[in-house]
Amino acid sequence: MLNKINQLVFTFNKCKIDSLLVTSDINIRYLTGFTSYESWLLISKKGSFYITDARYYIEAKSKLKNCAVVCFKESKYKTVFEIANKAKFNSLGIDENALTLFEYNQLQKNKEKQVKLIKATGFIESFRVIKDPAELKYIKEALKIQKKAVGYLRRIIKPGITEKEVFSKLDKYVKGQGVSFSFTPIIASGQNSVCPHAGLTDRKIRAKDVVLVDFGIDVKGYKSDLTRMFFLGRIPKPMKEIFDSVERAQRAAIEMIKPGIAVASIDKQARNCLSKNKLDRYFTHALGHGVGLDIHEAPRLSQKDLSIFKEGMVITIEPAVYIPGQFGIRIEDMVYVTKKGYEVLSDDIN
Repeated sequence: MLNKINQLVFTFNKCKIDSLLVTSDINIRYLTGFTSYESWLLISKKGSFYITDARYYIEAKSKLKNCAVVCFKESKYKTVFEIANKAKFNSLGIDENALTLFEYNQLQKNKEKQVKLIKATGFIESFRVIKDPAELKYIKEALKIQKKAVGYLRRIIKPGITEKEVFSKLDKYVKGQGVSFSFTPIIASGQNSVCPHAGLTDRKIRAKDVVLVDFGIDVKGYKSDLTRMFFLGRIPKPMKEIFDSVERAQRAAIEMIKPGIAVASIDKQARNCLSKNKLDRYFTHALGHGVGLDIHEAPRLSQKDLSIFKEGMVITIEPAVYIPGQFGIRIEDMVYVTKKGYEVLSDDIN
């Protein structure tokens, strides 16, 4: 806990702040390891303060070390500035994306004149982009369980079963492993696979169908994210050719990954590969995204992303082709950016 908070405090000068109010539950979880509800974390060079109410005070007090736990009675807004005034803070960083309009107005209403509210949106997220060994361990554990779940899917996906029935069986299997999903799975068969985020339906899976399954596992708050294609029966040649094109595009993009490479360049590489068979126009979303405590984190692997790859990033690479009225093919794998290149974390999940 202290290491992450100390790293954060060390860079306060860049944002021109002497304190930071963390209002996102996910960011509090990242910094403290404690699952937070309706509570805030106030960080400063003089110490950290976990501000909560009577419902969570006892648990927080027992689990949070090196952090003062403060129980507010009337208003957490008032409590924030009571601490700020006592510690003589002059500036307070806030994440506007993690505040409602009401909360922001209450902070403005309760603050003292000498305390300036400074925009610090994305500040903590810039640290979360790089995964430490413990975070990487949890993601790898999630993928180990996911590998078993993919094997289970191979046994149950057959003609006659509906998409909802596949979900129900998979849900029971995952819960039996003592874990949960990272997000509601996408199970799309036949023409439904044309929709990138298709909802579950009562459609019965048929012989010769293609079935797209996109799901992830959550371990200790850290997520995995994977898409695999299931083919029932002999794969028609046109479908196989498109699958091979998507697979080549993914491999070409992955092979470019290493620290210092522009994120946008690998999205372009994947599209260039698909364009050779005039399939790039059917690739309708970004190439991938970061994964961690949130299923979608920075970087966003698109041609508009200005960031570069850094050692420690965990990302997805998921090129796709969606042919209207026919079928969709998406292959998604998780990749870890190493010191000199990359490691495909899900390479053994076939």
